[in-house]
Amino acid sequence: MSIEIVDGIPFDLTIEDVMTRLKLGKKGPSMGGMVEELYQEVKALANPKALFKVSYIGGRTAGGVEIDGVEFKSGILAANLENTERVFPYVVTAGRELEAIEKSDDVMRVFITDALKELVLENALGYFECRLTDRFALGTMSHMNPGSLNDWPVSQQKNLFGLFGDVEKLVGVRLAPSYLMDPIKSVSGIYFPTEIRFESCMLCTRYPCPKRRAAYNPEKAKEYEGN
Repeated sequence: MSIEIVDGIPFDLTIEDVMTRLKLGKKGPSMGGMVEELYQEVKALANPKALFKVSYIGGRTAGGVEIDGVEFKSGILAANLENTERVFPYVVTAGRELEAIEKSDDVMRVFITDALKELVLENALGYFECRLTDRFALGTMSHMNPGSLNDWPVSQQKNLFGLFGDVEKLVGVRLAPSYLMDPIKSVSGIYFPTEIRFESCMLCTRYPCPKRRAAYNPEKAKEYEGN
């Protein structure tokens, strides 16, 4: 299947939703005015996009898998894909357009702007996941991201981007020499169908972590030992 781009992703949170998500609900009217101003600026510029393709497992080893002819070295990824033939590599971004927002020396404005950009990305990822699940009737889905675990280092971003070709031309996301994505409000990985939802956070002991999606699960970590 050819590469597909999902654009026109809506960003329609209410100000009340934004205040709640930013934990600013009890702040005064001046704070509410700042949030409203920055929200409208972000909403006007935001152009989130998703890039994905349907890919197939071509080979397996104890320490990795081959997807569309590209090798990925991760024992945990290989274990998760043990009973799967079809996967969905993806890149989702809040959009390079948000980089046009003027920089500020006001710490609170910087915090709110960054948080709003993160909400755009979270919203886009959720929209994409629902669309992908509905379109392919996938049921329960899980995903893994290069760099989320030591077992699958961030350097594997290069392999993932290699599945798509010129990602910057397609959706405006490029890899820095450090393998981090630019713009930073972007995420990449591989979705796959699963009976029980998997989160990399289950195997990660790092605390505190503002992006933690699940508690560390020592039993699950033991299950993956040796992969």
